[in-house]
Amino acid sequence: MSAYQPNTREMFTLLNQVLQAPRQLAHIEAFAEVDQDLMEQVLDEAGKFVGEVIAPLNRDGDEIGCQFDHGRVVTPPGFREAYQAFWQAGWPALAAATEDGGQGLPSVLEVMLYEMLCGANHGWTMAPGLLHGAYECLKHHASEELKAQYLSKLATGEWLATMCLTEPHAGSDLGLARTRATPLPDGRYALNGTKIFISGGEHDLSENIVHLVLARLPDAPPGPKGLSLFVVPKFYADGTRSAVHCERIEEKMGLHGSATCVMRFDDAASWIVGQPGKGLNAMFVMMNAARLHVAMQGIGLLDSAWQKADAYARERRQMRAPERKASAADADFIIEHPAVRRMLNTQRAWVDGGRILAYRTGLELDRIRLGNTEEAAAAQRWCSLVTPVLKAAWTHQAFHGGSECLQVLGGHGYVREWGIEQILRDARVAMIYEGTNEIQAIDLLVRKIVPDGGAALNALLDDIATELDDAGLARLEHLRSCTTSLVQAARGNVSLPYQVADDYLRALALVLLDWAWQRIDAQLPADTPDRTIRWEAPLQALRTWVLPEGAMRLGIIDSLVKSNVSA
Repeated sequence: MSAYQPNTREMFTLLNQVLQAPRQLAHIEAFAEVDQDLMEQVLDEAGKFVGEVIAPLNRDGDEIGCQFDHGRVVTPPGFREAYQAFWQAGWPALAAATEDGGQGLPSVLEVMLYEMLCGANHGWTMAPGLLHGAYECLKHHASEELKAQYLSKLATGEWLATMCLTEPHAGSDLGLARTRATPLPDGRYALNGTKIFISGGEHDLSENIVHLVLARLPDAPPGPKGLSLFVVPKFYADGTRSAVHCERIEEKMGLHGSATCVMRFDDAASWIVGQPGKGLNAMFVMMNAARLHVAMQGIGLLDSAWQKADAYARERRQMRAPERKASAADADFIIEHPAVRRMLNTQRAWVDGGRILAYRTGLELDRIRLGNTEEAAAAQRWCSLVTPVLKAAWTHQAFHGGSECLQVLGGHGYVREWGIEQILRDARVAMIYEGTNEIQAIDLLVRKIVPDGGAALNALLDDIATELDDAGLARLEHLRSCTTSLVQAARGNVSLPYQVADDYLRALALVLLDWAWQRIDAQLPADTPDRTIRWEAPLQALRTWVLPEGAMRLGIIDSLVKSNVSA
């Protein structure tokens, strides 16, 4: 089947008409010259580049994959050329500061670009996926000398970056890291240790790779507070190669176009980033950016799966649809069958609702960076609560909803040549990396909602409540009351929030999804092209097949809270 193609017209409709992004950004001085026409032009050009250059490489990326040769990694045919064209055209630099070689455009445009890139070619997109986070990390925490050496190279994408956290004996528990950093006479540090699951640890896409590494100083205490952050490049400024070695690349279920490396540091000379023992603080800037990008992987991959399923359903005839009268045709296109429409419209509801939430998050990021103090506080609240929901709920949906899309193709979906089975293989890891979905749920409930008694959540719910109908308000208030009961019960049973964190995140995701679609419904004019089929059908699917799950999830929590109280 044909490769994924971005539908920038529909994406811009959501950004411009539903979220009214140009008006939202108009009062930010840095975007004084960013108007509707410029944003639309950037998206259109991005869509052309992604559709014409990146998407056609997806199949070779999967079937040929990255090749390991004595410490070197050779990427699939066309990958290097595409990356060179990508950074030279300025795409990695969209949201970076102009003083660092960036274009200074709104963050939401970068968010939308990565949605398209992930839908087109997830494996290829893994390479530049960490650039923005690495850039922000060094911009906020590195010394002036390190900024001078690395910021512009990362902002433009001329050099790529990695995030070296995980070690063989320690997965998500970073506090168990053993990689050592020993001070050197010249003020640098010698890194020794092994890191695993390092995306893009070695490749031929860029002339240099900048590794950001968590390690432990000799006198550091155990646990996460003893970790510091260090930067070591593949090549130093004088052209010599660092003692950073790729031992092998993993043979994975999917993402064959991305090299997942085991990296060994043998007295690799590095520089510290920020203060000793504050490595996680610095790295969280990068991790939070990566989590939003992973959410975009979920949205982009689900859209890609939907595109294949929708196209197939419009050309495949199979039996007569039940509501269709007998005709000369022996069979109808399967898009006419209610079961198929249910699957397609349900996934469409997730894609477009996710876009609204993700695009708003992109807008809020700029309020944090460039808005006034009051705006920044509200924006920080939104991003803090919504980012883990986006990462967990939409990567879950990319895999499970993608499986529904595969079902539309029947046996052909299970056959490799149609391409949809690759989406499932590629999507599955997004539920795992950058903090598993279970960790996202714990972060949301245990670290962000329970400690303040739900105050930040209630403020967010107040913000969206004004746009909900009566049914939506009832669902929101059920979530609010459930939160209150859960917070109270957690005082006597600290393990309770951990037990129900997944259910809670899912329930919040559905309330947010409801708000997103009610906003779409309210903001799109009645004469919007294809409104009934394209927009109202997914909305009805959402109300019928998706939102009722929220009552079930909250019912589970209510039941456990009551049994805990009675016990």
